[in-house]
Amino acid sequence: MLIIDSKDCENIDKALKKYKKKFEKARILLQLRSRQSFTKPSVKRRNEVLKAVYKQQLASGKIEG
Repeated sequence: MLIIDSKDCENIDKALKKYKKKFEKARILLQLRSRQSFTKPSVKRRNEVLKAVYKQQLASGKIEG
């Protein structure tokens, strides 16, 4: 649960902005999406390897991004 410390004189818009930033940094939405369906460990590993290969090819200039 996210808790925002706000002062009495602080504007509600500023408090909401702080909450949104904290929510984004906590990556709660990504966790919820990943928990919706089970992904086998072998599939996770394969996706990580494919992503690493893609990043390497981008860095070497073989693929234009």
